[in-house]
Amino acid sequence: MIVTCRSRTAAPDLEVAAQVSHILDKRGSQKHPPVSLTVSDPVALGIAAIFRSPTPSGQVFDRFYRHGAADSDELIEAARTEQAYASAEGHAALYCLIGWVRGRVHAAAG
Repeated sequence: MIVTCRSRTAAPDLEVAAQVSHILDKRGSQKHPPVSLTVSDPVALGIAAIFRSPTPSGQVFDRFYRHGAADSDELIEAARTEQAYASAEGHAALYCLIGWVRGRVHAAAG
């Protein structure tokens, strides 16, 4: 399924870090957080901007960053691949991006 971002502007790195921290804290405080509790569209683009690179997974992020749309399975696979190499902060941001994708898929299905 193709997921799209309503924003065309990526959030700056500091906003990405702040919102990732906020979302993880909020999700962690709930026993069963809703799938809709995700980062904003600009932050999703900001995460993609951070992880763009010439690698295959980095190219998925680059296309998402430039076009605001990507195949949900490809985006999740790219995020999982990058999580293996990312710092703790990067891993958390990618986790939130995966949550954003799942939230979009859930909203489209429901």
